[in-house]
Amino acid sequence: MLSTLELRNIIESSFLPTRCQCTLAPDRSLTVKVFDRSCERVDLLVTGICAEQLTSSRAISNLIIGLRNDLADQRQQRAGRRSDSL
Repeated sequence: MLSTLELRNIIESSFLPTRCQCTLAPDRSLTVKVFDRSCERVDLLVTGICAEQLTSSRAISNLIIGLRNDLADQRQQRAGRRSDSL
């Protein structure tokens, strides 16, 4: 199993150049925040990710793919709300 530092580095660097913050709670659950590049607003917040299940590169890759899909959905919804208000 990877160390917490290695796991955080993999997840956070996968979103570069966008800022991503990954924190580990005492119960070994992860929280991932991805920030908007222009205004530091949180674009995506996912809590309760079970770090114990991230034991392989495939599991970590699947998590990152899921987070990226969630982020794309969030941004698309936000853009849709903006265009509806115009």
